[in-house]
Amino acid sequence: MLRQVEGSRAVAEAVALCRPEVVCAYPISPQTHIIEGIGALVKSGELSHCEFINVESEFAAMSVCIGASATGARAYTATASQGLLFMIEAVYNASGLGLPIVMTLANRAIGAPINIWNDHSDAMSVRDAGWIQLFAETNQEAVDLHIQAFRLAEELSMPVMVCMDGFILTHAFEGVEIPTQEQVDAFLPPYDPRQVLDPAEPVSIGAMVGPEAFEEVRYLAHVKQLEALDLIPEIAAEFAGTLGRRSGGLLSTYRSEDAETVVVALGSVLGTIKDTVDTLRDQGMRIGVVGIGSFRPFPAAALRVALAGARRVVVIEKALAPGAGGIVATDVSMATAGLEVKTHAVIAGLGGRPITKSSLMELLQLAASGGLEDLTFLDLDRTLIERELARMASHRRSGPTAENLLRDVGIVSARVT
Repeated sequence: MLRQVEGSRAVAEAVALCRPEVVCAYPISPQTHIIEGIGALVKSGELSHCEFINVESEFAAMSVCIGASATGARAYTATASQGLLFMIEAVYNASGLGLPIVMTLANRAIGAPINIWNDHSDAMSVRDAGWIQLFAETNQEAVDLHIQAFRLAEELSMPVMVCMDGFILTHAFEGVEIPTQEQVDAFLPPYDPRQVLDPAEPVSIGAMVGPEAFEEVRYLAHVKQLEALDLIPEIAAEFAGTLGRRSGGLLSTYRSEDAETVVVALGSVLGTIKDTVDTLRDQGMRIGVVGIGSFRPFPAAALRVALAGARRVVVIEKALAPGAGGIVATDVSMATAGLEVKTHAVIAGLGGRPITKSSLMELLQLAASGGLEDLTFLDLDRTLIERELARMASHRRSGPTAENLLRDVGIVSARVT
C-alpha cells in the first residue's frame, strides 16, 4: 500500500518485515528514527520474537550483532558518521568472520569539525572493510534494498551495508510502497545460517591466523564479493518478479544510450542530476546518467559497458580523499581504462552543502565544451580559501581553520589576536 511516510519509519517497517531476531540500538543522528521505529514495533508486539537490545556504544552494537549472528540469529543495527568509526574494529571483524549482518548507514559527514549533515565520507571510510555497500537513490529504494540485503547477506554469509543519505532521505516524507508480510516472506526465506556456534558441535571462530593462511582467507573474502556481482542483479530481478517493481541492482542508466557526456553518481543526488539532464537534453545536449547502486563490490564490467560510448564521464561524489581527490572517480577510471573516455572528478555536497540544478547546469555545460578540469570542487568559495591561505602565510599561529572560516562568513563573532 502506498503511504506518505518518513524515510526512517519506512525503513524501520521494512526491517521489521524481514523478521530480525536481534536488533542492537545506539542512537546517533540521523539514524535515530530508524532504531526508535523498530523499538516501538517490538514494544507494541507488531515485531515479535525479536530481542531489542539497548547498548552503551556503537562498538557494543556491532559486537552484539556479531555474537547474535554467530549463534544463528538474524541481526540488524544502524549507525552513521562518528558512530561507524567508533565501531570500526567490529565492522572489520563482522566481515572477516563472514557473518550476514545487515546495517543501515544513514550517511553523514565525519568531523572534525563537527558536522551532522549529509555526505558520503562515512561510507567511503570503510569501503574496503569487506562489507557489501548498496546505495539508495530514494526512500522507496531504501525500503526495497533492506529486504534484498537480508537475502544477499544470508546467501553469501557476509555483511551488507545499506547506505541512505542522512536527513535528505531519512527525514523526508515521500510516498512509499510498503510490502506486505506475505510478500516479504515469499521473497525472504527463514534464516538458515551457513555457519553457527552450536554447543552440540563446538567450534571456534576468529582464531589467530598466521602468514601460512591469512592471504588465502582474504582472497576468499574477495571471491565472495565477486560472487555478489552476479547475485545482486539476480536478487533484484527476483524481487521485481515477486513485488512487481524494479529496485536495486548493480547500476541504473538514464538517457545514456547515445550520450557523449555521462554523469556518474551515488545516492539521492541522482534525482537532481536527472532533472538537470532532462533540461540539457531539451537544449540539444547528448547527456545521460549512470547511478551506481552497488559500490562494493564495484561493478567495473557493467560500468565499462554502460560508459563505452561516452566521450567524457563526470563523476559527482560526496566525499574527498585529501591529497588524492575523487574516490569514486578513481574506481571509474580503472573500469574505463583503455576506452577513449575522459573521466572528471567533481567533489560536491560536502557537509550537506546543497547541490543545485543551476550549479550542475553550469558544470555540465563546461564539461561538454571541454573546459572542465580533472578535479573540480563544486561551488567552492575561493575568496574564503584565499583569505585563510593569506592568514596562514602571514601568521604562524593563525588559529584553527574551521573557526577562522566561520568568523569570515559571519557565523562566529570573534577576532584573532
